[in-house]
Amino acid sequence: MVVILLIGSHLLFENKISDNKWLTQVIKGLSTFLVPSILLSVSRFIVIALYNAQHANKAVRGNFVLGINRLTAVINAIFAIIAIMIALGINPIEFVTSLTIVAMAIAVLFRDYITNLISGLFIMFSEQLSVGDRIKIGDHKGRIVDITFANIIVQNEEDDIVMVPNNLVFTNPTVNLSAHRSNLFTVKFELPLYAATEIDKLEQEVQAVTLNHPNLAKDSDMILNVEEIGKDFVRYKIELHAVSSSNRLHKQLENELLRQILIFERTLIKSS
Repeated sequence: MVVILLIGSHLLFENKISDNKWLTQVIKGLSTFLVPSILLSVSRFIVIALYNAQHANKAVRGNFVLGINRLTAVINAIFAIIAIMIALGINPIEFVTSLTIVAMAIAVLFRDYITNLISGLFIMFSEQLSVGDRIKIGDHKGRIVDITFANIIVQNEEDDIVMVPNNLVFTNPTVNLSAHRSNLFTVKFELPLYAATEIDKLEQEVQAVTLNHPNLAKDSDMILNVEEIGKDFVRYKIELHAVSSSNRLHKQLENELLRQILIFERTLIKSS
């Protein structure tokens, strides 16, 4: 379709319909958009094909293709704006030069969006984060469902969609929980200080849930660690390996363990 429009615009010039000044500007604007658009499309196809061929025997994370597609869309949008200006008889270079101060003001106003856009490009063309990874950025934790120029779209453990600005990846500690395809997850909880003397019984209660559990790896050893001892509480952490990295599965396993721990605590209270 694009090729047909381009050929048609040249035919108009050859038939001297370009004597009409307004029509000439419109056709020039159309050509300004169509030629780079075709070249971009062909270049994008070639680059992606070469990339896929080079990584045919490797696990490709998909960020490169995502980045190329998004970058192509932005460049096409820029050429579309230039084409509209030419069609309206506006010289793009003179327009930008005359609006230098305004452009600087716009850059200041949209500074956060511009930095997010640049950060998004770095993320897309890197191998550090990819769609499908489970990540933790600051207080946000979940699975990446999309990466845009403005945000990383994360589905958290409550299945809520959280839009995390790209800048946070570079300004906050970021953990890729899927970097090594690990299914490790942790369960944290607190118990009254008097329960610390019954830690052996607590381990037995937890092992009763985890032993031969169908959703836990067979070679997974239950590790119960004391994280902190406060004035009237003890904070614990349990590390386990699930059969998958599903957020829903991890939440289900965590709920099972916490229910058993509540039963253990209630038993201690009754016995005391």
